[in-house]
Amino acid sequence: MTLSEDVRGELAAIDPRKACCRLAELSALVRTAGSVHLRGRGRIGVHLEVSSAAVARRAVALLRGYGVACQIRTYRPRAFERATRFQIHLDEDARSLQALNEAGILGAGLQPLERPPARVVARACCRAAYLRGAFLAGGSVSGPRVPHLELRATDEAGARFLARLAATDGFALAVAERRGHALAYAKSGETIADLLAFVGGSDAALRLGEQAVVAATRGRANRLANADSANIGRASRAAEAQLRAIERLRREGRLDELAPEVREAAELRTRHPTLPLAELARRSRPPATKAAVHRRLAKLRRLAE
Repeated sequence: MTLSEDVRGELAAIDPRKACCRLAELSALVRTAGSVHLRGRGRIGVHLEVSSAAVARRAVALLRGYGVACQIRTYRPRAFERATRFQIHLDEDARSLQALNEAGILGAGLQPLERPPARVVARACCRAAYLRGAFLAGGSVSGPRVPHLELRATDEAGARFLARLAATDGFALAVAERRGHALAYAKSGETIADLLAFVGGSDAALRLGEQAVVAATRGRANRLANADSANIGRASRAAEAQLRAIERLRREGRLDELAPEVREAAELRTRHPTLPLAELARRSRPPATKAAVHRRLAKLRRLAE
């Protein structure tokens, strides 16, 4: 199961207690996943199309809560395809038209409205419900390594409306157009987790946050391991060069001519070829600093060259 499917499953299980929130969620579901067909003589046909059984059940529950009769039909877009699409067809009666008018889908003259009226999304709880409905109908999310959340709309104006709605409560969404649709999206893991929590997906938000922390910790551990490996490699190459310099000075009889502390550094490196500088400094008599031992060994290399 993908993260998007998990989030849809969690959001579809939410049953708001307030009637205003149920109306806002229904408004977003119908506006995002629905189609309005003007059949003439005052007749209007409306159907919704979704890809999830959980979302289809949620939409039917909301519609029936407003006394709207509807039927679910399933189909597969292509032969032999495993994915199933769900269509919800509303009955053409006065109760359906009244519910669509209350939800801000149809105006007083039964004309389709481009945007829901302000009353539908006036409260923060209603805005959360509307964004939840928009995600159920046309949303997706991925992460945590490359976090990305999208809310689809039929056109750029619709995507900008979703972005403005989210911005009212502090969530920054960008807008882009794609072939055949537009979308409001976010790429910040923190913004995505906060927005999911706002619309009711607290479990998904926590999981996304936990996975992001794990990914960040793993990345930091890998960087530290790589840094340690690089440091070990550099130290090994430096020690090898120091040993070659010491051996050359010894063959040429020049080692005994050096200052006592430099000869001591040479002896310590010869006896302990793999020890780090800090440990060589501790074994010096008297104990020296790491910088002092580094300077002495560097002098040995310069003299050998």
